[in-house]
Amino acid sequence: MDYECSDLIEQAREWAEQALQDGWISEKHYQALQSFDSRTPDSLFTAGVRPLVVAFFGGTGVGKSTLINRLAGRPIARTGVERPTSREVTLYHHRSVSLNELPEDLPLDKIKMARHDDDRNSHVIWIDMPDMDSTEEQNKQLVLQWLPHIDVLIYVVSPERYKDNKAWRLLLAEGGRHAWLFVLNQWDKGEPAQYDDFLLQLGKAGFDDPIVMRTVCAAEENDAGSNGDEFQHLYETIQALANSHTIEQLELRGMQLRKKELQKKLASCLKALGEDAGYEKLRNTWEEGWQEVSGSLQKGLAWPLQRMAAVYTDKESHLLEGLFKEKDAAELESELRPVRHNIWDEWAQSRFEDALDEVVLAADQYQLPVAPLRTSLSPLRGKAAKIIHNQLQLAVRQALANPGNKLQRVLLKLSGFCMTFLPLLATGWVAYQVLDGYYHSNLMEKSYLGVNFAVHSILLILISWLLPFLINRQVRPSMEKVALQGLKKGLATGIAMIDAETCRVIAGYREQRQSYADRLLSLMEKCATQEPTAPLSENGDLSRMLIEPGEQESPAPPR
Repeated sequence: MDYECSDLIEQAREWAEQALQDGWISEKHYQALQSFDSRTPDSLFTAGVRPLVVAFFGGTGVGKSTLINRLAGRPIARTGVERPTSREVTLYHHRSVSLNELPEDLPLDKIKMARHDDDRNSHVIWIDMPDMDSTEEQNKQLVLQWLPHIDVLIYVVSPERYKDNKAWRLLLAEGGRHAWLFVLNQWDKGEPAQYDDFLLQLGKAGFDDPIVMRTVCAAEENDAGSNGDEFQHLYETIQALANSHTIEQLELRGMQLRKKELQKKLASCLKALGEDAGYEKLRNTWEEGWQEVSGSLQKGLAWPLQRMAAVYTDKESHLLEGLFKEKDAAELESELRPVRHNIWDEWAQSRFEDALDEVVLAADQYQLPVAPLRTSLSPLRGKAAKIIHNQLQLAVRQALANPGNKLQRVLLKLSGFCMTFLPLLATGWVAYQVLDGYYHSNLMEKSYLGVNFAVHSILLILISWLLPFLINRQVRPSMEKVALQGLKKGLATGIAMIDAETCRVIAGYREQRQSYADRLLSLMEKCATQEPTAPLSENGDLSRMLIEPGEQESPAPPR
């Protein structure tokens, strides 16, 4: 069962590492999962039946060491004036218990081992913890390092020290993670009002019916029951809990609590990924903003397009050149190439990048992760000019290859045919007339060619060519207009492609978020799966020792 929880924690850490690398979560969320405490009391032992781990916890001078010495029947923990300077944890356990593989995070040089042969205590490990209110900060850190390995915490106070601030804060923070017993030690110096006030404070911390035992630990008070001493009751209560069923229940409850805590951290990461509605708003923000920007770009680039198209004006201004040389579309297109590179200038690039920046700002406003969107949009900033250039080039080539509309192209082909066929037809007719005149002139011995015939023949041939030529010239669209139309079409296509590319990036950004969210939801669903447990009410003492996390009213520590 613990393996299942550890596997979930490991999967969550792997998810967090990848999500941080791609910019989907902050360092804070990453650390929350990477530092998630997966330690359990089981980690102290090798496989097999383990003992119950019980720790004495409290402030300076309340008698924790005296209690554990009393359990051992011999002085194994420091007491008196040495205690406030103690920086070690004392473990009192049966020799049959193997603790050879202590976790690496525990400072082994600050652990004192005390072994015994008393079989009555073979199923319990007693731990004497450093004082929480000591001036040594290392004491607090040592306590925090050991807490995940504890099954039952015995919170020891005295009539003078039951409102200890530091220990109380730890009680509020750790209340739901352990089973708790409370000992009001040095009761021979206490008053009933102090006992009642202590119960009231525990009630505010979430314990409805806590188990509070009063003990007297003076050297001469070793008999249970004398002067209200309940030490024997404390000992018997611990022994009653030291069985495999209770330990299994505590283990299972600890695993469920860790799953629940992990689920909360995963839910926080899921919230950091942003709401799905925010991604829909982001796309709408881009489309609305780009519609305005694209209109501005088309207006702002109208003059450079006209300037490019004017390259064709000179070609059409020389009529005689047109008489003998057909305009070469490739040649004309090549003249545009140097100018075309200047179409997408700094102004146009700036407008485009401003539009992208607006999308990034909108993502931040909609509480969406900004880093992955900025990374995805970055390549587009350098591709826009290339897209526009390629589309202008393609559109001009297509426009020059197919100038005008369909009717104009039909008339151009027909007039071109007539420019060739009619002169040939007229020339044939003239040749026929020449041959016919020559034949008859020989029979009749007279001249067969005259000036009028020659002039008329030349005029006929010229008119047969000139008429379709003039028609061709009239029907042929202006190359400047053809180029301008092609350039406008290319610009519109390029702008549409930029829009499509940006929308594709935003869609990919949304899909990537969904992929991360799906993995989180899968982990959260596994965390929500709980193993069946026996009702805690079957063990009255145990049910009184446990509270659910979050049940505390989180009152201010007592003063």
